[in-house]
Amino acid sequence: MLDDLDRALVHALRVDGRAPFNRIAAVLDVSPQTVARRYRRLRAEAGLRVVGLADPHRAGRAQWLLRLTAGPHTAQNLAQALVRRTDTAWVKLTSGGTEITAIVDTGPGPDGHSLLLRDIPRTAAVTDVSAHCLLHTYRGGPTAWPVSTEALSEEQQDRLRPTAAGPPSGGLDPADLTLLGALHRDGRTPLGDLAAATGRTPATVARRLAELRSDGTVFLDVELDARLLGAGMQALLWIGVAPAHLDRVGRALATHRELAFVAATTGPSNLAALALCTDPVDLHRYVTERLGAVPEITALESAPVLRTLKAAGPVPAPPGHGRS
Repeated sequence: MLDDLDRALVHALRVDGRAPFNRIAAVLDVSPQTVARRYRRLRAEAGLRVVGLADPHRAGRAQWLLRLTAGPHTAQNLAQALVRRTDTAWVKLTSGGTEITAIVDTGPGPDGHSLLLRDIPRTAAVTDVSAHCLLHTYRGGPTAWPVSTEALSEEQQDRLRPTAAGPPSGGLDPADLTLLGALHRDGRTPLGDLAAATGRTPATVARRLAELRSDGTVFLDVELDARLLGAGMQALLWIGVAPAHLDRVGRALATHRELAFVAATTGPSNLAALALCTDPVDLHRYVTERLGAVPEITALESAPVLRTLKAAGPVPAPPGHGRS
């Protein structure tokens, strides 16, 4: 479990993933060396990572929630194949290890749907597949799981928030893609390295990044093993709601402390959510007491998450292996 200083550091990175260690240290009233040491330890032991992401709607892309079923002897290999792809995120093994869920990022045109239209239909190991387009995200992306943002006061958060807000970015242009790729691998990449990667000056990179972040075109996510925040039981929830009540229920669920992700989707279940609970008893309490008290919910399916193989950012290749 994380101690109070670890939780404060994680919350600080949620506020500004690129905040310098000396600014974080001043807010937390510790030395910059202590912050740097804690950050390195959490990266090594807790899966802490800052990841730069583009808002899919602003980038002209769509996201799909994919559910695949495969035999117990092939599901692991299939999941690892999804992990290696550049157009997937949040790859999870659920339901006894025979179901795989993943977020798939798609662009315009048939070529942007290659995984859905070409690659999966050719995979003999898949016994069942469904794909649900994410229509609206109520929690997730820039909106963090509340349990990870409870360590700092409002005054401390105000001191950490970025101050260099630029003019509207005008959206991503082709020259921004290299910058986004570097931030996707490590959202805290120094300006000098970003400048070298993009062929721009550090001042130009800083100004452009401020523009992209100020209007939400690019945001910084923080990855962390949720078990270290007490989430020993994770489950995907597939919820059915009457269309007239969908938006209101989605907004209400986005206030639930137990949910890290809530989105409206296509398909027979029109809301998908990720519940982070302490144990099966806590999940049962949440489902029966909190969700059970919402009369507009007409159907509910749950799938325990056994393992998260990939989060928002790319999985580094093992030493000595080439990129897939």
